[in-house]
Amino acid sequence: MLRSRADDDDEQFYSIALQIAASEARQGHRSTAEELRSAVEKARSRSQSGVPIQFAQPRGDLESIIEFREPRYVLKDVVLNSRICERLDDLVRQQARRDWLREHGKAPSRRALFLGPPGSGKTMTAEALAGQLRLPLFVIRLEALITRYMGETAAKLRLVFDETAKRRGIYLFDEFDAVGGRRSATNDVAEMRRVLNSFLQYMEEESATDSLVVGATNHPELLDKALLRRFDLVLTFDMPSEEDIKRIVTIGLRPFKAGRLAWTKVVPAAADLSQAEIAKAAEDAVKAAILDERKSITTDQLLRRLHERREMQEAFSNTKAT
Repeated sequence: MLRSRADDDDEQFYSIALQIAASEARQGHRSTAEELRSAVEKARSRSQSGVPIQFAQPRGDLESIIEFREPRYVLKDVVLNSRICERLDDLVRQQARRDWLREHGKAPSRRALFLGPPGSGKTMTAEALAGQLRLPLFVIRLEALITRYMGETAAKLRLVFDETAKRRGIYLFDEFDAVGGRRSATNDVAEMRRVLNSFLQYMEEESATDSLVVGATNHPELLDKALLRRFDLVLTFDMPSEEDIKRIVTIGLRPFKAGRLAWTKVVPAAADLSQAEIAKAAEDAVKAAILDERKSITTDQLLRRLHERREMQEAFSNTKAT
């Protein structure tokens, strides 16, 4: 507890305090537990007065494996369908009130798997979860984690999971299929099978910090089936619907308003583009308007940016085909 204060890791300090409160409650000291919880909530409310929280950076051997990112979003900033929103809201509620669950011998959901095509919002959602819970986002650098030396990858993975147990945060394994690929794959090697077995074992370990481990992949068909029962939450991200497209464009055009756009033209032009591509097209339209000193964005100007994104998508597809 003292070490977390010395490292300016407020969230770890609060986590330990809540663990003590839960222990006191289990022993029947409910007034003491309530006092501790109230003190933590009061301290947190003061830290949320508009001043950004400073999170401690990974150090030592972890510095090359884990990339720290300051969360820029909360969940309302991500365009998601109602089904996914409901399940994420439940995850946030469990994480936010984990001290109550612990008092009743239950642990909050802390392992999530995001599946879906590139640009569908998986990484942004992980960042938004960190922002919603006011936790640091730690992205695992797979290029530093996975090596060709026997036993080294599993040893680095052990360091990562040890960190999840010591420092509360959101730990994102992007391109998760690189770690969680099927053990029966014909192009697999014994070392990666050992890495996956180690990952499965580490996922089962208890964690007093209740850090959230998130895996994200564009290729769910490559994942080992044993992973599914290790995750508390599996979400499939789809391409944007018509209503999603309107919301993405409206948000992306800020500070300009999108009220006068011809949606009957915009929606078909954005069809089959990912959330990230639509958002980027809107951002490009905004930047052009700012530089041209225009006060509004027309439908044709937005359509031009959407067509450019589609051309880029088609050019990339043709490159892959050759």
